[in-house]
Amino acid sequence: MQVSSRLTVLGLLAISLLPAQTMNMEEISKALGVKCDYCHSAPRGSGQPEPKKEVARAMMAMTRDLNAKIQDATGKPPADSTRVECVTCHRGLAIPQPLANVILRTMTTQGGTAAVEQYRSLRKQYYGRAAYDFSEDALLEMVQRVVQARPNDAIALLRMNLEFNPDSARTYALLGFAYTRKPDDASAITNLEKSLALDPTNAMVRGQLEQLREYSRRRQQRF
Repeated sequence: MQVSSRLTVLGLLAISLLPAQTMNMEEISKALGVKCDYCHSAPRGSGQPEPKKEVARAMMAMTRDLNAKIQDATGKPPADSTRVECVTCHRGLAIPQPLANVILRTMTTQGGTAAVEQYRSLRKQYYGRAAYDFSEDALLEMVQRVVQARPNDAIALLRMNLEFNPDSARTYALLGFAYTRKPDDASAITNLEKSLALDPTNAMVRGQLEQLREYSRRRQQRF
């Protein structure tokens, strides 16, 4: 079997790919959003270790095996079978992972302000691509994971979301809940009222608002 000389230099003969299945290095670099020196980090012939190249070889072999398993499972010939490629998972990222994991890790290690700044930066760089999910649903789900323990950080992210989605009833509702965790009942009521004004049919928010108003009235009467 003949394999291109470039693949021979890369040491990929062990993968034993057919010529038609040979992976294009340019496509791989685009799939990961990197340049050649991301993997080819040592001078050619230097003998210096290149750990990312070893990872790339293993991932390429894994991709080959996955495609073979897909064909076996579906019984379809290669031309009709869905193919797994680097871009299937990486989508322009060297290390693919959900946006929530990236932001929450920053929040935990550096705080809410850094998390907001990182979200803005990533959104500016990747919005409109497949790399990350910048939908409001994804952001609100992320906030729900931290609002109980980190209400101030949750509020910072929700305030940012209002810049992108100024008429979001769900964001105002979650802001209302976040303020009850501080606690700041006045701000909570204000945000629940805004949520209800945007979505008058939301019975849950209406019930939360009435309950919080009643609680505030009773507390004022005691003092």
